[in-house]
Amino acid sequence: MINILVLYYSRSGHVATMANHIARGIEKVPDCTAVLRTVPAISTTCEATEEAIPETGSPYVTHDDLRQCAGLALGSPTRFGNMAAPLKYYLDQTSDLWLSGELIGKPAAVFTATGSLHGGQESTLLSMMLPLIHHGMLMLGIPYSEPALMHTQDGGTPYGASHFAGANNDRDLSDTEMQLCQALGQRLAKTAKQLQT
Repeated sequence: MINILVLYYSRSGHVATMANHIARGIEKVPDCTAVLRTVPAISTTCEATEEAIPETGSPYVTHDDLRQCAGLALGSPTRFGNMAAPLKYYLDQTSDLWLSGELIGKPAAVFTATGSLHGGQESTLLSMMLPLIHHGMLMLGIPYSEPALMHTQDGGTPYGASHFAGANNDRDLSDTEMQLCQALGQRLAKTAKQLQT
């Protein structure tokens, strides 16, 4: 089996839901399996720490998860047009993987959720791409040949999957947003599989 890592940080659950739809897309590709992982929250209080195992949801990611994956989908809510601090904090600790070149040549894709329709979806996706490009990963987006991208009235960009959660985080993923998440996961898995042969 080819393991595709779906690594995300989620506060209100929207990015976690997106991660699950991306995983569904990955698992539509024969011989590919999705591995869902998250990162712990961080605190401005230096003494505060998270439990070693989350109470609910996906397990925390390890560097071995990154080493062993054939591809990576990276997701975060938007924070002022940028990825959330916990995800950035984790990525800042991957210098050992950069030095060893562990991620070079692996395909990667990104996804996000925002509270407003024009709340920085594309800049957040680009901010997540930057460290992955430094790691030598091959960035994938969603091509306009994907019909849902041409007709979306909410989330969805050529840079990656996105979701408009609403100012009160009360909007569920639309059918179009779910389709685009699954299409991104499927494209990532197909590319990883082609690169393995």
